[in-house]
Amino acid sequence: MKLPDKTCTMEGAIARIRDGDTVMVGGFGVPGTPMSLIHALVAHGARDLTVIKNDANEPGMGIDHLLHSGQVARLITTHLGLNAHAIGLMNAGEIEVEFTAQGILAERIRAGGAGIAGVLSDVGIGTELARGKQIVEVAGKPHLVETALRADVALIHADRADPFGNLAYCATARNFNPVMASAARCVIVEAETVVPCGGLAADAVHTPGVFVDHVVALETLTQEYAVVRR
Repeated sequence: MKLPDKTCTMEGAIARIRDGDTVMVGGFGVPGTPMSLIHALVAHGARDLTVIKNDANEPGMGIDHLLHSGQVARLITTHLGLNAHAIGLMNAGEIEVEFTAQGILAERIRAGGAGIAGVLSDVGIGTELARGKQIVEVAGKPHLVETALRADVALIHADRADPFGNLAYCATARNFNPVMASAARCVIVEAETVVPCGGLAADAVHTPGVFVDHVVALETLTQEYAVVRR
């Protein structure tokens, strides 16, 4: 059986994002952040987005471009500490921000990919993180109900891909990318290298191609990727 070729242009893939969509964006700081896909989304112009990302990157980088263009209505994240611009938007009420502990964010996304409603955690009991959340008792201890997260689209950065969408990540760039690739209706991947089918050893595949919808080959890496040294 011949596997489908999912390679396409960046503009063609990003055009599938609509106003009001929820978009997961991989990455932890610079490593694993799909910088080029973010720029394409800015150019595309979809607005009122809910963005799910571990962090807001730094000013003038990554997610900050979407914040400057006014396309983000809501941000679900673990921290904003490196981006004073994002903090200013939050304090001014121009974007809604939901903070989630980093491990809990990963678990909520994993739950979304696994098809379960959520997870229970005692992290955040008695703090601002518990505000508005359901609390249940398990084994005599209170636990927060942390609801699963799913997205309309996930934007992923991979080191290598094949045309079917099998992916391999490099070192810490693996971070949030694998779980996000499992938890979105449409998964768009930018890959530094696209190899022929069979070019990735089975043991080297971190995300199977069944989770991926579109593969975009990166022609160059911009200066935003330059923090990563290999």
